[in-house]
Amino acid sequence: MAQDAGWGGGAPYGGPPGPPGWGGWTPPPKPGVIPLAPLRLGDILGGAVSTMGRYWKQLFGIGVAVYGGALVIVGAAALIAYSQISDHLRHVVSLSAEEDPASADVVPLGIGFGVVWLVAMIVFMVSTAMMYATVPAILQEAVLGRPTTFGAIWRRAWARVPAVIGTVVLSTLIAMIPIVLAVIGFVTVMIGAITLSQGSGTALWASLDFLGALATAPLAAWLWVKFCLAPSAVAFEGQGPVAGLRRSSQLVRGDWWRVFGITLLALLMAGVASYIIQIPFSFLGMFSGVIGGSTLADDPNPASILFAMSGYLVIMALGQLIGQLVTTTFPPLVTGLLYVDRRIRTENLGPALAEAAGTPPPPPYGTRMY
Repeated sequence: MAQDAGWGGGAPYGGPPGPPGWGGWTPPPKPGVIPLAPLRLGDILGGAVSTMGRYWKQLFGIGVAVYGGALVIVGAAALIAYSQISDHLRHVVSLSAEEDPASADVVPLGIGFGVVWLVAMIVFMVSTAMMYATVPAILQEAVLGRPTTFGAIWRRAWARVPAVIGTVVLSTLIAMIPIVLAVIGFVTVMIGAITLSQGSGTALWASLDFLGALATAPLAAWLWVKFCLAPSAVAFEGQGPVAGLRRSSQLVRGDWWRVFGITLLALLMAGVASYIIQIPFSFLGMFSGVIGGSTLADDPNPASILFAMSGYLVIMALGQLIGQLVTTTFPPLVTGLLYVDRRIRTENLGPALAEAAGTPPPPPYGTRMY
C-alpha cells in the first residue's frame, strides 16, 4: 500500500481542482468499491457488499478454510474424548431415574467435556481473529480496485492474527469491566437479601441491582464502540494491541453516535441474513433427524444415537458454517470501511489513496454534501 500506516496519512490536496462536472460538482474518483471521499451510509454498505461480490473467492475461501478446519479439530477432539470416556458415558446413560451417577463416572465426563470445550474456544477464537485480519487485508486491495490472490491475503492476514487476538481480548475485557461490576453488585445484593428476613427488603435489593445493571450497560456500549475500530487499525497499520486501542479511540472521537449506529445496523443485517440462510438447513436437518431416529433400536447406545443423527449434525453444521461466514465477514467489512472513512475525514487520506490507485486526486471535500 502507499506510504506509512497502511495507506499513509496523506497530505492535504492543494492542486488545481478537476474538471467541473454537472452543476459544478466533480465526482470523487472511485477506483475500487468506494469513492475516495467521506463516505455516506450507502457508500459503506454498498462497498461492503461489493467487496463480498468481487473478492468472494479470497474472503469466503479463507472463511471456509479456517472455520472448516476448526470444525474438524473440534470433531477430532470430541472423538478422542469419547473414546476415553465412552464407558463412563454408557454407565451414566444406563442409570434409571432413581439412581444417582457415581463420582467415578461424573468426573471423567466433566473433564472430557471441559477439554473439548476449551479446544473449541481456542480454535474458534483463532478462526475469528483470522477473519478479522483477513477483512482489512482484502479491503486494502478492494478500496484501490486491485486484484489479489488467496495466498497473498492468507499470508498477510496470518501475520496479524496474534495482534488481532490481543486487541479483541483487551477490548472485550475493557468493555466487560462494567458487566463484571454489575455481577459483583448482584452477588453483593443477593447476600444482603439472604440476610434480610422480610420480603420487602429482598425486593429493595433486587431493585437496586436492576438499576445498577441499567447504569453499567451504557458504559459497556460506549467502551465497545470506542474500541470497535481497533482490529482494523491493527491490521491496516501493523500496530500492536494497545496502540490499536488508542488508534480506535482517536478515530471514533467526535463521531461516536454515527459509528455506533452503522455498526449496530451491520450486526442486525448480518444476523437477519444468517437466520434466513439457516432456515432451509433447519428443515433439512429435522427431516434427516426423523429418518435417522426411525432406525434406532428400542434401547440404543450413545454410538448408535450419534450415527443415526450424523446426517442432522452435518446439515446443521453446514448451515451454521454459512451463517458464521456472513456474521464474521459483513460487520467487519463495515467497520473496516468506517475506519477508512474516519481517516479520510480526519486525516485527508483520499489523495494518498488516489495516488496509490493511480487515479487523479479527489477534489476538495467542500464540493459535495456528506
